Amino acid sequence: MAKPVVGILMGSDSDLPVMQEAGAMLQEFGIEYEMTIASAHRTPKKVLEYSSSAEKRGLKVIIAGAGWAAHLAGVVASQTTLPVIGVPIDSSALKGIDALLSTVQMPGGVPVATMSLGKAGAKNAGIFAAQILAAMDVKIANRLKVYKVEMEREVEEKAKRLVTITSMAATAKVSAPAKASTPARVAAPVKVAVPAREEEPAAEGAPAKKKSRRRRWKKKPSGAAPAQGPAA
Repeated sequence: MAKPVVGILMGSDSDLPVMQEAGAMLQEFGIEYEMTIASAHRTPKKVLEYSSSAEKRGLKVIIAGAGWAAHLAGVVASQTTLPVIGVPIDSSALKGIDALLSTVQMPGGVPVATMSLGKAGAKNAGIFAAQILAAMDVKIANRLKVYKVEMEREVEEKAKRLVTITSMAATAKVSAPAKASTPARVAAPVKVAVPAREEEPAAEGAPAKKKSRRRRWKKKPSGAAPAQGPAA
């Protein structure tokens, strides 16, 4: 079995879901790696021992990921001349801003190649480690080229699918029958109450107007005998 050439360190086992992304990328490029837990604050002696012996054990690159006050990558870099890649992890109440600043703000003379926060940063750390090793290994270099081509192809396929979806949506919109317009409702006329007309008072000395009376006709009872004339 080939010896590991990349070492992956993390400050806690809770960082494993993130740091596994780095290991997955190294596996894709056929690179052997080792993985362990070492905290710069809780197990400082282990970190110093691991860092100082890394080159003798055959490691070429070290990837260190930590959250909160993430000093792990910086401490490792202070103990070795190997390239160190830092992965800030967004596990604190500050959503990783503290880890990012702790990892990237290294003093001059102790460089740490800091990646982005979280899983994307761990993935990039694995790719970056492969690029460092590719300078000495043609096989890794060729695998990186294939990876770039496949990534480009995936983007082009997604772009084609998007064009197809948008064109289908536009065609469906054009072919859809237009909805018949609903005729406007005519408002019912408003009834205006006309005030009762008041009668003008009659002038003094003028005769009072007689009220018109309707003539009522008495209805003859049905079946009544016709009136007879005088006897002859």
